[in-house]
Amino acid sequence: MMERLPAIPNGWVRVTVFLLSYIFCVVLLGVLLATLVITGRVNLQLTPATMLQLVAITSLVSLFLVAVFRIYADRRSIQSLGLTPFSKDGWVGLLLSIAMLGCGSLLLYANGNLHWADYSFDPYYFFIGLGLMILVAFSEELVFRGYILGNLLEVSKNKWNALAISAVLFALVHMSNAGISFAAILNLLLAGFLLGLNYVYTRNLWFSIFFHFGWNFLQGPVLGYEVSGLGIPGVLQVELSGNPLLTGDKFGFEGSLMATFLLLTAILLLYLAFEKRKSAEA
Repeated sequence: MMERLPAIPNGWVRVTVFLLSYIFCVVLLGVLLATLVITGRVNLQLTPATMLQLVAITSLVSLFLVAVFRIYADRRSIQSLGLTPFSKDGWVGLLLSIAMLGCGSLLLYANGNLHWADYSFDPYYFFIGLGLMILVAFSEELVFRGYILGNLLEVSKNKWNALAISAVLFALVHMSNAGISFAAILNLLLAGFLLGLNYVYTRNLWFSIFFHFGWNFLQGPVLGYEVSGLGIPGVLQVELSGNPLLTGDKFGFEGSLMATFLLLTAILLLYLAFEKRKSAEA
């Protein structure tokens, strides 16, 4: 049986149309919400619960958009984005996120920049945070690694150019987050490279999904940091002091130079590991 050709043959055009549609949907959601608030139909209070709900709605819209474009524009299965089969790289991603946040937090603690003032387990926020972080990791990885990077790798003559473009786009969509700084933008860019590096070599999304989930979930609902500027009640209640460049301040740990060092180290180690595996298989 002949493979169905994409409804939009040019991959660059597909990515561009998808991006414009993604931006349009996000802006439309914001306009609709603002209209409901202004007209008094919705009494919106920016509590942690409300912010979590807004992020969840955006993630669901993103998943819907990816599904529509993959099925009708690309004319391929959703699984072909990199969802099958499950790879042990997923567990590697999760363990790497734990190791990086653990090391970074311990270094900040040892340097006197971090202090956990208290702890409190609220089942509501903990499990809402758990579900939300799964949803965010799944949706953002399908958007930026599965759809955008996947299509760019098919049409670009240079895989590193494709990875760089997807990483820049990933950083740009987070530019409006609270507490954004130069260090935060740099780290978002590096995170885009790290999350996409595995996909470049394997075309499998499980590493990036599990890493993304572990990174966000440990930061917010467990360790008590802000997550990309979003405040989420955590089991541990963290107090940061000292130079904001070291702590990340209001953006969270991923806005710190500590995160910059850890991300660069992880990118280098992952690249060397894949090149070694590639040479061994040659």
